[in-house]
Amino acid sequence: MKSMTGYGRAKEERSGRTITVELRAVNHRYLDCTVKAPRQYGFLDDAVKKAAAARIARGKVEVFVGVEAEEGGDVAVTVNHALAERYLAALRELGDDYGLRDDVTVSVLAKLPDVLGSERIEQDADEMIRDVTAVFEAACDGFNQMREREGEKLAEDVRDRCAAIERMVGEVEKRSPERVREYREKLLTRMREVLADTSIDETRILTEAAIYADKTAVDEETVRLRSHLHQLDGMLRETQPVGRKLDFLVQEMNREANTIGSKANDVDMARIVVDIKSEIEKIREQIQNIE
Repeated sequence: MKSMTGYGRAKEERSGRTITVELRAVNHRYLDCTVKAPRQYGFLDDAVKKAAAARIARGKVEVFVGVEAEEGGDVAVTVNHALAERYLAALRELGDDYGLRDDVTVSVLAKLPDVLGSERIEQDADEMIRDVTAVFEAACDGFNQMREREGEKLAEDVRDRCAAIERMVGEVEKRSPERVREYREKLLTRMREVLADTSIDETRILTEAAIYADKTAVDEETVRLRSHLHQLDGMLRETQPVGRKLDFLVQEMNREANTIGSKANDVDMARIVVDIKSEIEKIREQIQNIE
């Protein structure tokens, strides 16, 4: 069980570069990953997104990649050998013509224009992708650990609320037959008041009570609601992402609660149903954070 909210960071020295990867995520219906890297490393985008998809199922994820080359590490110094040879030949000719001592050294030759040059080393894209992906994996380890800790807290809270709902469902089941008995007694009292001395048809009273009981019976709804609670508890124990399944299941729980409420026709049951729906709504809010 993981939360969709988390943060991870890793920094490593690889191939003469300091690579830093940070990632953070918030809730989102699907996986939405964006990668921000230095402009010259735009080729990293697809590789990092692929690595993210392998480790993260849902969430709006932002990945920040920083690359710092060692001082001068991305610059190559080149020697213009052809030009150096022409300079050397010219210097020796000058010495011979004027009888000068040949004191040409490497430092003298290197100072002559254009003998030495510099150029940026072309990046090895495959090597860079391997290095950045490795650092991303390290950052993702910390990111997932944080999400797992938060997921455990969310699961614990949801279980507590499910237990509360189950207790209230028990109250509804207990109240339901009492409500029918009260209706029958109320109906009998009214019939006696209206008919006075006239005899009362007990069969008719029982029939009316049976019709009322059938219209207001919530047995099927409470059984399904208990079943949903059992399913939800099982999903909370799964290791695979279950956020979308939980969202659907909570919708079904809310539907059963609404049906019970519509059949209640009783102040006490209506109060219990309001409390049940309140807990279901809190569960719904919590599972919005679950991957």
